[in-house]
Amino acid sequence: MAQSSMLHVRVDDEIKKQATEALAAMGLSVSDAVRILLKRVVNDQAFPLELKVPNAQTRAAMEEAGALMQAGSARFDSADALIDELEKASQQ
Repeated sequence: MAQSSMLHVRVDDEIKKQATEALAAMGLSVSDAVRILLKRVVNDQAFPLELKVPNAQTRAAMEEAGALMQAGSARFDSADALIDELEKASQQ
């Protein structure tokens, strides 16, 4: 058996609790899940989830959404106005 090392990870208490419960329902411990993650990284030489940096258009949309949320306003006055705009955009 290979020699093992202790790995300490800081995580929010609520996330740890929820993850522990979800993994237990799958018959896994948090340690099992971390070992699986690290094994996948080694075997695939890649992170097993797709991670992307948002492109300029997505970043602009995120900033706009954040500004709208802070202002407590919306881009459209009604759902009908939103649907009309979506229909116009789809016809272009």
